[in-house]
Amino acid sequence: MAAAREPGSFRLVATLALTGLISGLLLVGVYLLTQPRILRNQAEALYAAIFRVLPGTVEIKTYVVRDNELVYFEAPEGRLPTEQAVFAGHREDGSLVGYAVPADGPGFMDTIKLIYGYDPSRRVIVGMQVLDSRETPGLGDKIITDPGFHQNFEALAIEPEIVAVKKGKKEQPNEVDCITGATISSEAVVGILNKSSHQWAPLLVSPEETSEVSQHVAPSQP
Repeated sequence: MAAAREPGSFRLVATLALTGLISGLLLVGVYLLTQPRILRNQAEALYAAIFRVLPGTVEIKTYVVRDNELVYFEAPEGRLPTEQAVFAGHREDGSLVGYAVPADGPGFMDTIKLIYGYDPSRRVIVGMQVLDSRETPGLGDKIITDPGFHQNFEALAIEPEIVAVKKGKKEQPNEVDCITGATISSEAVVGILNKSSHQWAPLLVSPEETSEVSQHVAPSQP
């Protein structure tokens, strides 16, 4: 009986190349099919968080920074700008509640992504929600679930800067009680808020400081 011939090198390479091409096309197809839904879900989650960190908000307007000033961004429905943005929350009468500011920075395990509400007239943070965190389960992840920790951000002064203190030691309006057993994660949140508020506070003015943020409209991203 004749021995079976082994496939040649060319055939093996061609088979691998074809398999790789098909796999790549499948991955691209799945990505293109799921991307709109993913982006829509991300936008919905973000807007839900904005309403939570800016209590009293009934209308949200999006702004981006152009030439060191806030510019109104006319975002397509269900889409977010690809550049840094903040979100102005307004009451039913049109008055400004404050600004919701996304921010991120290093935590104990990985990057912490959060959003906070800022009242420019009082220069205080009025709410904070963690959007994404991989901190240690049962310890560091309490920055998401601990209601006592979140009470720190209901009227938190940003000046001269936010300071993390041991739990039960909070005495000043710019201090945050850390979570017992999750001090590093708590301090990481404080660090993110300090860095972000130093960047954004000069741009986020109250209606008393300016009658209009900007009349320019930024073009939406494709």
